[in-house]
Amino acid sequence: MYVAVKGGEQAIDNAHAWLAEERRGDTSVAELSLAQIREQLALAVNRVMAEGSLYDPDLAALAIKQSRGDLIEAIFLIRAYRTTLPRFGYTQPVDTGAMACDRRISATFKDAPGGQVLGPTFDYTHRLLDFKLAADGEVPAAPEAEPRREPTPHITEFLQGEDIIEREPASDAEPGDLTREPMAFPAGRAVRLQSLTRGDEGFILGMAYSTQRGYARNHAFVGELRIGTVPVEMEIPELGFAIEIGEIELTECETVNQFKGSKTVPPQFTRGYGLVFGQSERKSIAMALVDRALRWEELGEDNVGAAAQDEEFVLSHADNIQATGFLEHIKLPHYVDFQSELELVRKLRREAAELAENLAAQEAAE
Repeated sequence: MYVAVKGGEQAIDNAHAWLAEERRGDTSVAELSLAQIREQLALAVNRVMAEGSLYDPDLAALAIKQSRGDLIEAIFLIRAYRTTLPRFGYTQPVDTGAMACDRRISATFKDAPGGQVLGPTFDYTHRLLDFKLAADGEVPAAPEAEPRREPTPHITEFLQGEDIIEREPASDAEPGDLTREPMAFPAGRAVRLQSLTRGDEGFILGMAYSTQRGYARNHAFVGELRIGTVPVEMEIPELGFAIEIGEIELTECETVNQFKGSKTVPPQFTRGYGLVFGQSERKSIAMALVDRALRWEELGEDNVGAAAQDEEFVLSHADNIQATGFLEHIKLPHYVDFQSELELVRKLRREAAELAENLAAQEAAE
């Protein structure tokens, strides 16, 4: 039971003022601009957009600044703002095959059709602190490179040509919208993927890692990881056709997983899938691994009792805003609850002490 705390308005106002002061920090140090956050903390901006379900780098940068770099608080701010926006409709499905790739790699084929593009990545760095950055040194200019503009075929298309990887079933069914309808179990794959892409990166990463350590039958290869921009189109009823309204940056991962087959299905590879706003490699790979683990039932596999195979467990705990709200609510006044438990413990201790005294008296009398 919660109780209202009275007379705290001034204290709350003072707390807000102190928070604003702490957020600004030392005024002799130049204030961070939104452009600096957007351009130089781009991966943090991308995470806030992905888990906040709103693609707007400027608003994500503002949320990061307002939250003092607490990304979950920034995601909360973005989601809250998102609820105030009018909804004009749905865009057409994006064609990632037409992505202008800044980065595109495959762990399954060395000479991947369309080529390997390493792009901007930490993968080959030495993980040593660069003290030139502390001296505000200018970084050397990178060689000029243009994103790959021509369509880049997906690796799985070539495996599909040999008919050794499952084909994605065609469906005209309208996918559910997790932002407008509450989660229900069992959830379809479209809703699961929405939940995973909005889910906390650390939680999804932990679930994915558990599958690699043997807590689900999920030996995966990264068939392809690509990062780039795709055009977004929306059908305008007055025109009767779709027009391009902008472009967004996406990270897409397709994993190729082993599958032994069954009485009705020949041995073949299966898929895991991840798609995230911005450059979010770790999240997209982790998402693909968890997606594949959750598909055990539709693929006729055994449930080995792994957490990553439990749809309700994964999807019910992936959302960091829900988790944070429930966790932080215990900071609220619980005076009545605690006092009742305190009185109960005191009573039990008194009864235990009286019982001990009585037993001691009986022993002494004997």
